Amino acid sequence: MFAVFRCLLQEQRKLDSFERAFTQLHSYTCDGQEPDYKKFLRVNHEKVLGAAAEKENGRPQLIAYPQGAKAGPSVFPRTRWNKAHTAELCDHKASARGSARAASEFVECYSTMGSSCAAGCGFVEAIDSQPQILVANSFKTRAAKKNPAFILNVGDNFYWGGIEKTCGTPMDELSYTAHHQFDQIYEGIYNGPGLDGKVWLSVLGNHDWGGRVFNNGWDQQIAYTWKSNRWRLPAAYWSQKVNFVDAGFTMDIFMVDSNAMDAEDLDEDPEHNICGAKHNPPGASCASQGGPESLDSCKQWFWDLWSANKAWLADGLAKSEADWQVAVTHFPCGFEAGFWSQMHNQHGLDLLVTGHRHDQELWSPSRMGGLTCFVTGGGGGISSEATPNIHNKKDWYGEAQYGFYDIAVTKQSMEITSINWNGYEIMTRNVYPK
Repeated sequence: MFAVFRCLLQEQRKLDSFERAFTQLHSYTCDGQEPDYKKFLRVNHEKVLGAAAEKENGRPQLIAYPQGAKAGPSVFPRTRWNKAHTAELCDHKASARGSARAASEFVECYSTMGSSCAAGCGFVEAIDSQPQILVANSFKTRAAKKNPAFILNVGDNFYWGGIEKTCGTPMDELSYTAHHQFDQIYEGIYNGPGLDGKVWLSVLGNHDWGGRVFNNGWDQQIAYTWKSNRWRLPAAYWSQKVNFVDAGFTMDIFMVDSNAMDAEDLDEDPEHNICGAKHNPPGASCASQGGPESLDSCKQWFWDLWSANKAWLADGLAKSEADWQVAVTHFPCGFEAGFWSQMHNQHGLDLLVTGHRHDQELWSPSRMGGLTCFVTGGGGGISSEATPNIHNKKDWYGEAQYGFYDIAVTKQSMEITSINWNGYEIMTRNVYPK
């Protein structure tokens, strides 16, 4: 669930300005050296849980089917719908239809590797059984050839509920659970020539906050910034200036938290509501980490965060003197479309990079008031929106189900290329500075 950025001319690259939005730090210039993140540490501010993680805080291991008990990534099965989202094609849980047989449809596909599988699931064993590995392998192959400057990561970094530990671990510590999940699902998967040492500029997705709770270990994903030489997620929202030295241009990247879109009233949509009463434990609080203080204040906290994000972004874009302005957020093209169109037409935002939906969608600029936007949610930690069968695209939103994007940039233009799980280039679009 990521995109790679590369400059067509650069050999030397310098990431030279660092800003934490939560603490309103001034821009930090490091003259080619990485900032000392530890000096900022104590100020509050789409992958699968590895099955071997120990149980903590009474949490069960998240194993949906027998093969999920193996070390490393496994695919979290999700319900597949028709394109209009009016008819359920393949279910993965008991509560939706109420019968044991119906409830096991997609899980049974994975349990039997397709030998016993409802037709509506559109299960393609060679792809659906290992999409994260397939995408990662294509990602690594392309990185070795193209040598990306950095990676943009749009959130839902771990399924199902982010880091499976309650928020509150001291920010200068990394829990066993967080270490295990990062080791199994990130460090051990995305590595090799062209990727080693490359910075991942990241945001949180709704599942990183907890999916249907708000008190999972999102703070540990932030803390990992200071434990890693490439993971960068210093706050819920923040910005990064990139100076492409040899190519002679700059880029301001704004990392935005849009997860208020899944913060609803207590009794609404309990399976997809970060602030729902059904799954959040009594007394849940992340106040010690700068997060929601209580369940009652949760929804307002996220919407206040979104309001602060919007004001901060508008101000940052207005002040930006960079050649390119890019925003990265979790919720996909189409959400808050009026706001994003305004950021493009009034403040010069050039590109919006998003996730959340589990597929690949390169939108026409005409759909967002002239703003180019794409969804890169097909990283493979969870099953795709629709079948990956290329001969059955009637329920596809975009051009692919699993994959990533490659963005080649110069001072004059960007070339965005959609890469399928097998490494094939399937769509390209050019973007020019606003």
